[in-house]
Amino acid sequence: TSGPGSGFLAELVRDWEAATEPASRAGIRVAHLRLGMVLSGRAGALPRMLLPFVLGLGGPIGGGRQWMSWITLGDAIGAFDHALNAPDLRGPVNVVAPRPVSNREFARTLGRVLGRPALLPLPGWAVRFLFGELGEELLLYSQRVLPGRLLASGYRHTHPELEGALRSALGKERPNEDSDGKRGA
Repeated sequence: TSGPGSGFLAELVRDWEAATEPASRAGIRVAHLRLGMVLSGRAGALPRMLLPFVLGLGGPIGGGRQWMSWITLGDAIGAFDHALNAPDLRGPVNVVAPRPVSNREFARTLGRVLGRPALLPLPGWAVRFLFGELGEELLLYSQRVLPGRLLASGYRHTHPELEGALRSALGKERPNEDSDGKRGA
């Protein structure tokens, strides 16, 4: 089932979006851009994930079945620009790629891009111990978020597939490869 989440992050989003209600009532177009994990090789979560993978110690987090909704930095910027210029786009807008993956698939794909194994899981108890409630919400909770309204408004992702997105973010594109990570003819 889908619906509003619970916990600190869900409450933060509810409060943040409720704060825009006066603008909506005044007739101002408001779009609530909800970001998934933004993939960039320079900042954010991805660079922090690299060391264990480079050392051959990477793998899924917890059970690895939790969904990960992600987007490249370039596509996130493109979606923000699109939202600013799409007069009918309002309300909640999921700024994520159209193909979320399980945490296990994310780890496997990152390992493949880096040419390293992705076999060693980080147990859920270790996440809770090291990072507490926020770590549990960020790393172990699962939501399969899709960009329905973003796509319906005409936005087209440059990197809709995870492997191509990771290769682009990490500067690991193969020769003769398109933006989705697929080999060209």
